[in-house]
Amino acid sequence: MTTQSSDATPSVEDGSRYIRLQIELIVEVVDEKALQAAALEHVENDEYLEDDERAEAIEAINIDPSGAIAHFVDPVAMLEGIPGVELAEAGWETQPVDYDEENEDWELREAGEEE
Repeated sequence: MTTQSSDATPSVEDGSRYIRLQIELIVEVVDEKALQAAALEHVENDEYLEDDERAEAIEAINIDPSGAIAHFVDPVAMLEGIPGVELAEAGWETQPVDYDEENEDWELREAGEEE
């Protein structure tokens, strides 16, 4: 049996396939103290952090809740259990955003739209 593929969608047989997965989430911090405490505990118990990385993480957590949320984002965990997929690279950032769920003009960016 021969598998045919177009140039637009190469099959796995043609070589590795990389897929960019973009996810945008807006979260509401309803208890900043609880978030901060949990993030500090998470960083303190992270056996893979170097001392300087740990100090930077603690500073970010103490400055802004968005710095705390970043420590709970785990792209590897998102992909666990998906057969045939390995994480090649991951990057993410957190930042405060003005969000008004009542404002109809506020929408998530459309795919391919520049920031």
